[in-house]
This record gives sequence, structure tokens and C-alpha cells, in this order.
Amino acid sequence: MSSSRSRKQRTGLALAASLPLVAGALAMGIPTVAQADSGSASRDALSGTKPAWATAKADKGATANSSKVSARVYFAGRDAAGLAAYAKAVSDPSSALYGKFLTAKQADARFGTTKQQVAEVTTWLKSSGLTVTGTTSHYATVTGDVADAEKAFSTSLHNYKKGSKTYRAPSKTASAPASLNGAVLTVTGLDNAPHVVKHDDTTLPDPSAVFKNSGPFSSYYGSKTASSLPSAYGSKQPYAVKGYTGTQLRGAYGAKSGNTGKGVTVAITDAFASPYIVKDAKTYAAKNGDAAYSKGQLTQVLPSSYQYTGADECDAAGWYGEETLDVEAVHGVAPKADITYVGASSCTDDDLLDALSKVVDNRLADIVTNSWGEAEQYDTPDLTAAYDQIFQQGAVEGIGFYFSSGDNGDELANTGVKQVDAPANSPWVTAVGGTSLAVGKNNTYNWETSWGTTKSLLSSDSSSWASLPGTYSYGGGGGTSQLYDQPFYQRGVVPDSLALANGGTTKQRVVPDVSAVGDPQTGFLVGQSQTFPDGSIQYSEYRIGGTSLASPVFAAIQALAQQAQGGVPIGFANPSIYNKYGTAAYHDVTDFPLGAGKRFAVVRVDYANGFDASTGTITSLRSLGRDSSLSAVVGYDDATGVGSPANGYLKSFSRYGGRHH
Repeated sequence: MSSSRSRKQRTGLALAASLPLVAGALAMGIPTVAQADSGSASRDALSGTKPAWATAKADKGATANSSKVSARVYFAGRDAAGLAAYAKAVSDPSSALYGKFLTAKQADARFGTTKQQVAEVTTWLKSSGLTVTGTTSHYATVTGDVADAEKAFSTSLHNYKKGSKTYRAPSKTASAPASLNGAVLTVTGLDNAPHVVKHDDTTLPDPSAVFKNSGPFSSYYGSKTASSLPSAYGSKQPYAVKGYTGTQLRGAYGAKSGNTGKGVTVAITDAFASPYIVKDAKTYAAKNGDAAYSKGQLTQVLPSSYQYTGADECDAAGWYGEETLDVEAVHGVAPKADITYVGASSCTDDDLLDALSKVVDNRLADIVTNSWGEAEQYDTPDLTAAYDQIFQQGAVEGIGFYFSSGDNGDELANTGVKQVDAPANSPWVTAVGGTSLAVGKNNTYNWETSWGTTKSLLSSDSSSWASLPGTYSYGGGGGTSQLYDQPFYQRGVVPDSLALANGGTTKQRVVPDVSAVGDPQTGFLVGQSQTFPDGSIQYSEYRIGGTSLASPVFAAIQALAQQAQGGVPIGFANPSIYNKYGTAAYHDVTDFPLGAGKRFAVVRVDYANGFDASTGTITSLRSLGRDSSLSAVVGYDDATGVGSPANGYLKSFSRYGGRHH
């Protein structure tokens, strides 16, 4: 059940701005997001506000002046350059400021937006004819006619053909008055592609239709062989596992009895909120050997209303499974960690940014896992500026952000273009890729390979697997960003062949950074309330995967690591992750873990109707380690990053192997 969701996409339920550049910012690979407006010395350009798809060829003429615009004007804060520099220094093990985190209050006092900046920006917006409908410490929301927006941002808005649809966008880069002294970070909403209908409605839909896996199953990898079915790659192949549990993943990734995540808080951000999450999580823990939740261990921070109509492209019910997977995976691997679920009111960037802002503004967690994203081509520098500012603020406060790297491999089959996913592409987050994981008897780690699945159906006479290795289904996301330059922590680790894969002479950001189990064939058992064919809502369990699994699993391992180093926050983890490259901290995941040329697969049996055997079953062979054009090789690669956590990973955070304070 691996799938992607439209904007923002769930990354696989398998079922910038007036920021002056400084050395620290450049070293993090931040896109050039501000420069003087070449057209006027009295304006500061807000780079990235004219999307790449708004070309002269696609131009369909000026947008009517009377058309309405709703936008967000993001504040840069009192010291945007200082924020980026401090975020880098506090995260870099070689820096004297390493680990010297600020409280949320201290961070706001040092880098946050001043009342004067808010007043000056709102005065400018109002003087242009726009209506300021609200302000936060991060942005002002405005509405008005196209003519007013054009006046405010010194641009013109045109209609552009984009695919089969037409959207509005600036015909030239927007700008803000230089007299504001760089108070404006960026503006979003001048282009309206894609648009998600918003409507206040606190009623969310019932859960999605039930999905169940058919057997036979392996209880651990290889425990049950499909001996009566055809061989593949020279041997009989095992049935897919029923779904790993937290106990099995803890054993595979080196967690000992004392590694529980106690004292650490993991936040999960997704869209909407499952009405059944507390009940489902408690039921699942009791049925699958996880520790019972203590009072207050699972909390929710939810919006006052949801931007959901029942007809928009967010698919609210589809997000319930995402939330359930994230919560149950984190608790299964880090059973004593506190979990705070922060729900966005929709799947739009604006609402997800609000959810992330809640985490950093109130320091709700030490670690934040995010299983959503979209292909980089749909991202724009104006949005990256808004996201990166939050990630930088989090880094300053000792908060680490983890994002799924995507479930469509190099995205070529999905979008027609090789690319990475966003926000996993940001150099300020940890991008978590996916693997196929073989957990053996007694929860031992047997091997791992990159997650990339091809599917071959059983022939009609059951004598062979058709067109072996079959068609590509899905795989862990990775590749080279076209938006971000190479961050300092990837130097000397990421091969130049990957950093320069887009052509040119400038090395760029490569993802993922690290990896963990993601393949639905070696996936996680999840328990969730679902809608059955008779209309009833019942608890049911099924196997699931995707980098939506990899991100919360690795975030939970980070909770164990933070506990292991005495509770001291890890913060933005990438510099530390790359510092451990080539050590016993990681399994170096490759496409051939059992020897050169040795391929392997699992047999999977599915109900034709996704629920029961009344309409038959479908038997297929799922070949592993075949991720589009991405290859897992010895050393760093763009399929699995530096590798997956080995027994030495948590040991490296012990009192003698981790930080010294």
C-alpha cells in the first residue's frame, strides 16, 4: 500500500528571501534568496517568488485587476543572518558553540521579529491597499485585489499555462521597500498553484476502507518458504513477513533494555487528526508486546478547525493511517519517549508550516518526525525560505527535524524528471531513506538492502514468475537537489559524481542522509480503526511501509540516542551523523548484502478486493534492492545515505562515546 498524496503528499503510506548571506549560511547550501533589485535601488528583491514554470511561452496574459489574492508575508526577524550562522555553529561538533542551545524565549529575543518590524510591514501593506487579516510572530496574512498586490510587491500578475491547467503567478520577482531594512523574508500566495479549497469544518470523515493482508506470512524474515511455488534467482523464496513489531526493530537496530527514550519528547506533524488514535495506539501496544502508555505520554496539539470540505485533494481520512503508523512506530522503538502529535488543519504548505511553527515557538519536542513531502519541482524558493527559517530556529533550540525522503525512487517514473523530494531536500533537516530489512529469529539483524521493489505476477499455470524481475513499483527517494548547494557536512563524504550529478561545476545537496526500514514487503505491523464493508468501524491490523515508516523509526532511535547521552538534546543531527560516517555506528547498506550478483525476493499474497478472499487472491514475487536508477554501493550513496543504524550507533552516544559537557 505504498502511495503518495497530493500537496502536501504523505510520503508513502505503503498500504528564500531577504536573508543576507553569510559564511555560515553559504556553508549550509542555502539557495541565493536575496539580492538588490536591479530595477530599483529602493526595493529589495524577494527571490524565488517568480516560479520557474511562469515562462514567456506559457504566459496567457495579465490577471484581471479585480481578481482576489490571499498571501502570507513572512518576517525575516531581527537577525536572519545571525540565525543561520548560529544554527550552523550550534550543530557542528567542531564549533566552540556546539550544543550551546538557546531556549525558545532566548531564540526569539535574539533572532525573532520585533514589534517595530511587524508594525512597519503592516503599515506598508495597508498603504498599498491590501487588508491585513492577521499577524503572528512569523508572518502577516493579507488579502486584496490583484492591482493592490501588484502595487505592494512591484510586480505584475499573469496567468500561465502549467500542464493542463492555468495558474496565476508574478511575471517578475516580487520585492519589498528597501526602507523596511530587510524585515520581509518572503511572500507566498502570489502564485496559486496548486490550489486547495479551504473551508472551516471541524467534522472530519470516517476512516478509509479496511485493508488487510492475506497470508501465508513469515513471522520473521525467511521463517516460511514458498516451497510449492516457482523458484527465483536460483532458490525458493520466503513469504513476506506479517509485519515487524517494535520489539523486532529494536533488536535489529541495537537497542538494549535500558534504551527506552525516557525523558525525550518526539513530535509528529501530519495533516488532520485521527479521532481514534488514542484508542488504537493503546490497543496496538497491548496486542503486540509494547509497553503500555503512561498517563500523558501521548498528547495532541490540534488546530481549532480543519480546512477540509470533503471534496478537496487532501484526503483527510487517508492521513489517519499516516498518523497511526507514526505514533505506533515511535512508541514501538522508543517505548518510554513522550509523543506529541501536532496536527495541521490541512495538507497545504501554509498549514503545515503553522504546525511546525507551534513546535519551535513552544519547544514542544526535542525530535520532530515528518512523513510528508512532494517532488522538488513543485517546491519554490519562497516556500523553502519559510521552511528553512523554522528549521534554523529549531536547530538553535536543539530541535532536530527528520523527513521521509520519498517513495518514488528518483521520481522519474512518477513525474518524468529525476529529482528529490522536499522538504527532505533542505540542508537543515535529516532526510531518511528506506531499506528492505531482514530481521531474523530472536530479533537479530541479518542484512539490509536499498528499498526498491519490482513486481512479477505468478503465471496462470503457476509454473513461473512472469517477466522477472517485473515492473518497478516503488522505492526509497534520493538523488541530487537542484535548489540547494552542498552543505558543509557532506564535504568529503558524498562522492563528487553525486554532488555534481545535475551538471555544472557547483556541488549540490544529495539525499538521503541516513536510512532505515521502509520496504512494505519487510514493513511494520500497524493497528488502526478502519471502515469495514458493512459500514462499521473496527480495529484491524495490516503491514505497511514507505519512508513514512523509515522517518519515525529513525526519529525513535534518535530518542534512544539522546537518552544514552544523558538527555542532552542532539539538535540538528546531520553534522554529527556525517561525523560518524565509516565507523561501527552504521551498517553500510548495499544492493548485494549477501554477495555480488546474489538477488533475492519475497512472495506476497494479496486479497483481490483488499479485504477478504471472496473475490480471490493475487500472488506475486516482489524483488528487492532494485530502486529505479538509485544504487546502494559501498560507502555513501543516494539510495541509503551513510547507511542504517548498527549496534555501534547507540553506543557512540554513551557517556564516553558521545558528547562531553
